[in-house]
Amino acid sequence: MSAKTLTLRIVSPEGSVVETEAVSVRVPGEGGSFGVLPRHASMVSLTDSGLLSARTPDGRTLEFLIHDGFAEVRDDVVTVLTRSAEDPAAIDLERAAEAAKRARDHLRAEAADMDSARAVAALRRALMREKVARRQV
Repeated sequence: MSAKTLTLRIVSPEGSVVETEAVSVRVPGEGGSFGVLPRHASMVSLTDSGLLSARTPDGRTLEFLIHDGFAEVRDDVVTVLTRSAEDPAAIDLERAAEAAKRARDHLRAEAADMDSARAVAALRRALMREKVARRQV
């Protein structure tokens, strides 16, 4: 790693998703998206469902759809711990639309034993998958 780059690590419950050098990273934070450049101050932030993007030293852009977690920036290393990370090109639009419909149906049902926070989070993830998948088409 040079003084002009940083390391991006994305980790999900399944294991390491990616570890690569980057010149910049944009993370979907809970309070809004934030950017990280080399020599960024140390910080920790909650992440939200959204598109994480990184620019590599050779000019490529890497993108991952992440869902809820934490991001830590320290010593030119951005570590993202996330519920899941997906390649936007691999998202199945039809499956994402079906998941959004199921989540909406759950919320409409308003069953006494329903965990509304989980249903809202599932809907948010499904809608983000749909949005990103539509962008790929």
